[in-house]
Amino acid sequence: MSSNNKPRIAVVGATGHQGGGVVRALKRGGQFKVRALTRHPGGHRGLADEVVEADLNRPETLVGAFASAHGVFLVTNFWEEGADEGKEATAAIRAARDAGVKHFIWSTLPDVEAISGGKFHVPHFTGKARIDRIVEEAGFAHHTFVIAPMYYQNLVGAALAPQMQADGSLGWALPLDPDVRCIHLGDIGELGNIVAGAFEHPDRAGYGEYLPFVGDFMSFSEIVGSLNRQGHDFSVREVPKEEYANQFPGAAEVAEMFSYFQAHTYLGSDSSDRIALANRIAGVRPTRFAEWARVNFPVTEASSASTG
Repeated sequence: MSSNNKPRIAVVGATGHQGGGVVRALKRGGQFKVRALTRHPGGHRGLADEVVEADLNRPETLVGAFASAHGVFLVTNFWEEGADEGKEATAAIRAARDAGVKHFIWSTLPDVEAISGGKFHVPHFTGKARIDRIVEEAGFAHHTFVIAPMYYQNLVGAALAPQMQADGSLGWALPLDPDVRCIHLGDIGELGNIVAGAFEHPDRAGYGEYLPFVGDFMSFSEIVGSLNRQGHDFSVREVPKEEYANQFPGAAEVAEMFSYFQAHTYLGSDSSDRIALANRIAGVRPTRFAEWARVNFPVTEASSASTG
């Protein structure tokens, strides 16, 4: 099939972690023409078959961005300054519906408020979950929900990278019992395999299925143990939520998130059937944490030095 005859998929956030992975997976699959959407197309000309300007805060840009698209992948960024995920997602859903999009895939998260009976408040989870109904009610021929895990990449990022501790060790002090296995994780660049698979198989994943992407399911002690077996010398200890909540902007919500994980797990319930379906749809085994860490968490003198 020539590229001119392939169905077109428009990918929101094409320069980010999730959208970038979706673009790469769609390009590898070769079944679709890929339209990368970004606020700054001039800087990303070679990213996809088409690179088009789109800004979720300027709905007028979405008309051309979604025109003639068979499918749309949407992700929003809660942590971006001034972001209003509900407003942004609603604008995208309406624009996609008006453009005649057939298959809409939304990157959502568990509804912490519902799962915990209102005990835990994690807006960057629940805010996404509340958009699910808008997707369902939009009337697309096919719609799919994908759920991103905690990124392996977070463990080398600013908020969750190992820090020097009071006892001189390098590691983590978290408001979480490190021995409770409750964290679903994955290499976020691989989420695109599930998205591409869902677009390729709407008969199996286009009727409101929830497809969680999970590369591993671990406690924080298991994360640290895996790293230390590779030559690191990291520590982990539990600290009170109140102590953690003042460490950086957004830390209070992250502390609440860890409390939710400990009580209910990241995904909030037994999701084994959904995870299995997601892996079948992706058609490729996700990378386990230890595999990822060998490549992306290099051992340095500082991390392997004895704390004694």
